[in-house]
Amino acid sequence: MSHLRRRRRFSSSAEPDLVAHLRAMVWGPAEFVGLPPGRLVAKGVLAGLLGTEAIVGTTLFGAWTGRPALASGEAGLVCAAALALHLLLVGAGRALVGITALLGVCLALHTPQAAAGVVLAERGRVQSVVVMSVDGARAADGHGRYLCSAADRDGVPLKVRVWRGCGEATRPGDALAVVYDPEGRVPPRGAAAGGPGPLRALAPWAVALVAVTVTAVVRSCRLSGLAEARSSIPRRTAVRR
Repeated sequence: MSHLRRRRRFSSSAEPDLVAHLRAMVWGPAEFVGLPPGRLVAKGVLAGLLGTEAIVGTTLFGAWTGRPALASGEAGLVCAAALALHLLLVGAGRALVGITALLGVCLALHTPQAAAGVVLAERGRVQSVVVMSVDGARAADGHGRYLCSAADRDGVPLKVRVWRGCGEATRPGDALAVVYDPEGRVPPRGAAAGGPGPLRALAPWAVALVAVTVTAVVRSCRLSGLAEARSSIPRRTAVRR
């Protein structure tokens, strides 16, 4: 009977420790009371901003200079993986690392279109093309968009189909305004009549990525690490006379 009681006490005391260990592994230890340490918040903000700038900046640089490996978002995916690896090294929770990686991938996949829009907004030129055909069998991308195949003034077909300015009332032979890059580094697209900037669509993904990164870094706080950091500070010993 005493043996069974000891086993029950051991199992009952081990279960909370196991749950706490799993919680710390999944969401981070977060071993602090009250407001999170300011240094961890600063580190999280810095890591999130650097990761976001790396993902967007490399893609924008590739679109501007005509480097397909960068402009396609592949380098952005590498930057997202580097940010997730950094969070693993600082001891962040696995769930938060996974969420950060997912948001980084989403940001990297959405950035190429925005980067091309920035290039066209800065150095693009507008020209009129002739609509050759309209894909009206079904809406494109499920958003009620129509795709127009067009050719320039010399009759050379565009390599991409245009959806901006192409609608249900568009017919073959109609004129359509498109913006093209004189250096040919990004594909042309229909001329927009205004609206938000090209990078505005990336704002929700960027804000979410920074917020989750800060949370992951803050929740990686361990009291043991704080104790070791404090113990490494030399203390002055009083000399008795």
